[in-house]
Amino acid sequence: MKVLFIFGSGAVGKMTVGQQLTKITDLKLFHNHMTIEPILEIFGEFNTDVILKLRDVIFDSFAHTDKYGLIYTFMWAFNTEEDWQHVEHVKQVFRNVKPDTEFYYVELVADIAVRLMRNATENRLLHKSSKRDIDTSNKRMLREEGKYRLESFEGEIPYDNYIKINNTDIPADVVAQRIKDNFNL
Repeated sequence: MKVLFIFGSGAVGKMTVGQQLTKITDLKLFHNHMTIEPILEIFGEFNTDVILKLRDVIFDSFAHTDKYGLIYTFMWAFNTEEDWQHVEHVKQVFRNVKPDTEFYYVELVADIAVRLMRNATENRLLHKSSKRDIDTSNKRMLREEGKYRLESFEGEIPYDNYIKINNTDIPADVVAQRIKDNFNL
């Protein structure tokens, strides 16, 4: 089984690139808002514990299938130990079931002006209802930029099968093809 982590700042294009990858590979997409949105709807607020438990159920259940692989998108705050531990935890969930799981890492980066424009795209708003108040969503994104370091330093990612792509001016389908080709997916 293959697990592809796609991470980066808000509105960098993680979900959109993941959607394009599902069109040209046998990977399935699990973007982080697939668990965030229902929890916001049910609880009326962001509930990290429930979101993480729900994700674990999905990871474990997926690992028990014969599927080719999974794309998991999320924001990785490199300045928090919890996010580093989260990546290792997800990997362990898969290894517990399929020890030979292969892991791949794609970091997307893009200029803030482009990301603010992407924050209001039809596709994003269709799949992420919590982003539909554009002004609030933009403010949250800028606040996260100030609180967390969402772009890795040169050489910081210690894993094999890692690439960093500046997709400021590259369409999602081209980025997806580059990822597919780079990792032979």
